[in-house]
Formats: sequence, structure tokens, C-alpha cells
Amino acid sequence: MITAGIDCGAKTTKTVVLKDGKVIGKGLVATGFDQEKAVMDSLKLALESAGVSEDSLEKIGGTGSGKKSIKVADNLVNDIKAMAKAATYFFPSARTVTDVGAEGGRAVKMDKVGNVVDFAINEKCAAGAGAFIESMARALEIPLVEMGLLALKSSREIPMNAQCAIFAESEVVGLIHAKIEKQDICKTIHDAMASRIVSMIRRVGVNEDVVMIGGVACNPGFVEAMKRELKLEKIHIPEAPEYGAALGAAIVAAEQD
Repeated sequence: MITAGIDCGAKTTKTVVLKDGKVIGKGLVATGFDQEKAVMDSLKLALESAGVSEDSLEKIGGTGSGKKSIKVADNLVNDIKAMAKAATYFFPSARTVTDVGAEGGRAVKMDKVGNVVDFAINEKCAAGAGAFIESMARALEIPLVEMGLLALKSSREIPMNAQCAIFAESEVVGLIHAKIEKQDICKTIHDAMASRIVSMIRRVGVNEDVVMIGGVACNPGFVEAMKRELKLEKIHIPEAPEYGAALGAAIVAAEQD
């Protein structure tokens, strides 16, 4: 059986093609203003990657903040269910998963077959989303991709009191004026964001096998901050974690009669 899962997010739109439980193709594009075009463009890329035609797809699942724009979907999947399915696909022993993307963060507690037991969502505050790090990168005048790598070079503990991205930016400017090294500021930023995400995870429950998906899971500085905050030696991150929700949608689509 061949299915596709499409995750239309605030920043990027991702598609995964699944054949008999194995990922055979992926596609990612910037979402931009025209969400429906982004959906079809990512689907086209994924189909080309998989070497199959759209006609061969038996089911298409859709998820993400822009899921209503996925007109080709046979069924729409909420983000919580999609991320739980993805986590148990990669790591069957996992019971806790967090998904941190551009527009928000989520945490889910699951049972042994991937059913959702409890969840928490942060969608109101940018300080718990990838947009927070992007905003801070602009304040520091450094490329976004360098933020996490710089954070790894620091061991300083500098508290950041502001929980709002707007006020946090003012704090960062204050640290710059105080001549604090950029690497120390980068670590402070990642620590502050990790603290917010981990407080959400703890509300649903933490076990040793914690899985992280979403685009921010590609940021090594944030991953290290999460491990420190959770007091864990390891967080399980799948290959290409930004495709997690899309994979979950493809799995749910395959399960539909």
C-alpha cells in the first residue's frame, strides 16, 4: 500500500510517501503565502523522490496548521495524533514526544501502541517556538544556522527572565551592551526556550525515552539545552525530524479503511 502524508506548517510544507510501512520519498518547500501551491509542490517533489505517480497513491493524509489547504487529502489528522504515530514508528519504546516547529511546541504522552494519553500545546507564545530563535538571531546579527553551534561553545549560566519574545529581545540587547560574548547569549536563548518546552513536557509526563521531532530538533544547541533541562543523557531524534508530522499523517492514512 502506498500512502502520502502532507504537513502544511507555518514556515515549510513537507510530504512523505510511505510504501508498506517504509518511507520511499520526501519533499519540502517553503509554505509562503499560497498554501495550496506549497502543498502540491511538496507532493510533487516527494513523488519524484519516490519514483511513483500520484495515481499510485491509495490514501493521502493531511496535518499541520494549514491542513485545510490540503485539498487532495482523503482525511485530515490533528497534529497531536500525527506526532504520536511518528514517534512510535521510529522508537516503539517511546512514551513521550515533543514537536517544536516554527509556530509552536507540543508535547504528547502515549501508550505502548502510540495512542494519545495526554498532551499540552504552546501556540500562543513565540518564546516556545522556532520563531523565537529566529528573532534572537536577527537581534544578534548572526545567521540562524550558527545559533545552535555557538551555543555549544558556552558553559555559562545566564538567566533570562522574559517569557515573551518581544521582552526577551530587549534582554538580549541588554546582554549585547554588557559585552557578553555571543556564544554565551546564544546558550542563554536556547536554555530559555528549552525551559518553556520542558515545563510543557512535564505536564504530560516524562519517561527516559523522549522523542523530539520538528524542525527545531535539527538545532544542536537546542537539543543540548533540552537534555540539560530534562536531565537526560539522550533524546531520541529520527533522521530528518522535520518530516515527523507528515510521516504520522501518512501512517494514519494507511490505517484508514
